[in-house]
Amino acid sequence: MADFDFDDSPEAGLKGSLGKDFFWGYATAAPQIEGAWSTAGKGPSTWDTLAHTPGRVVDGSTADDACRSYDFFRDDVALMKRYGVTAYRFSLSWSRIIPLGGKDDAVNEAGVGFYSDLIDELLKAGITPFVTLFHWDVPQALEERYKSMLDPGRYIPDFVRYARVCFERFGDRVGHWITYNEPGVYALAGYAGGAHAPNRSSDRAKYSEGDTSTEPWIVGHTQLLSHAQVYRMYKEEFAPTQHGTIGITLSGNWSAPYDASSPADIAAAQRALEFEIAWFADPVFGPGDYPASMRAQLGARLPTFSPAEKKLVNGSSDFYGMNTYTAFFVRDAVPPGQPIPPEDHKGNLAWSDTNSEGVSRGAESDTEWLRTSPWGFAALLRWIWARYHTPIFVTENGTTARGEHVSAPPGDDVLNDVHRIDFYRAYVGELARAVKEDGVDIRSYFGWTLLDNWEWAKGYTDRFGVTWVDFESEEKTRYPKRSATFMREYFGHLIAR
Repeated sequence: MADFDFDDSPEAGLKGSLGKDFFWGYATAAPQIEGAWSTAGKGPSTWDTLAHTPGRVVDGSTADDACRSYDFFRDDVALMKRYGVTAYRFSLSWSRIIPLGGKDDAVNEAGVGFYSDLIDELLKAGITPFVTLFHWDVPQALEERYKSMLDPGRYIPDFVRYARVCFERFGDRVGHWITYNEPGVYALAGYAGGAHAPNRSSDRAKYSEGDTSTEPWIVGHTQLLSHAQVYRMYKEEFAPTQHGTIGITLSGNWSAPYDASSPADIAAAQRALEFEIAWFADPVFGPGDYPASMRAQLGARLPTFSPAEKKLVNGSSDFYGMNTYTAFFVRDAVPPGQPIPPEDHKGNLAWSDTNSEGVSRGAESDTEWLRTSPWGFAALLRWIWARYHTPIFVTENGTTARGEHVSAPPGDDVLNDVHRIDFYRAYVGELARAVKEDGVDIRSYFGWTLLDNWEWAKGYTDRFGVTWVDFESEEKTRYPKRSATFMREYFGHLIAR
């Protein structure tokens, strides 16, 4: 008997609204779950360096063990099969495959073997692999050699060679590739705010190197050019025989005007979407250049594309990879006519949890910035579809929930994660409505995430998983939450049989 009955619910009319070939499952990232950070030939990444630098992670933790998925990946695949998923999105660790990272550096066969075994295990379980080449962990050797993405002339050949190795070794079994995960977050959190690797920022009270006014835009440009080169290489050399698809995943939350009747606030909301999303999406999916609002604020600090680079980048993705979590109300931070500080990297915006009428953006989670905002998700799906008219793969979406930081074993009050169930029910329902009612072409949904994990600079203080993990146990014991059952049955209702 099913735990959830959707036939007599507000979602009854959505039954079968998603196609039979719709992919659903969970997403993860190598640095957050694998552990085995220095074993079997793996080289250090910039995130290994950050984690071992005192004061960089809020709880003082490292990802040395994380969830130990390197050791227990077969158990994780069995868990996903039990959860009923049809696809799994995971990332490869560049420094596990090429420890020193460079185009002339040696390949680590043990690392290749690990991912090959994982892919085989997924296929044996009937789960389709979606593979991300880069989820924020640059080999530390490249950072030391030439500051990685700040030197595109040296970085791009190294990244292209890494991608080639992956296509050669795994492309016979992998048909869905993502080049970069959230290039905007990587550029801003690592080179503007500085809290993420490689810890660069103009804030000298916290960071010894960096220039917030210029470096994020250089890094973003480098990611676009290297993504496009990898895309073209795959389409020309590998797709004819491997018949796969390849694209890029962009981050972006919905921004709404603080005062819906204010022209300035309406303009601020549009500018927010352009600085966060169109920064990468316009060059790839749109007119082929950065948004005019970015050029107007940043001027010459924003790199320019040559005609050949525009042609290379434009159209360089088979789908729109979409990571999104919440929504905000926005307005101008600096009033019109006043100078915007050169360190501003968000588009001169101020964010609010409520709008001018006191309406909240949504229920609070266990993470300060994240509130349940399905209304924003619905609006964003339609905005992206209308602006770019490209098939959408939702590659990350999820939430934390309060009360999950307890000792093992977790009780029923923790495992019955009502807040997360409510979140998924609302968001996935809006996805199904966008497909059914407005014809938005959406082809996947990956929840973030399979396991509670190491959430970057937040360490183990954020639990996003549909599986509770006992980080104090040697085996990192897994406990399924009720949201995993909910998702299995919900997609069983929504996907056509």
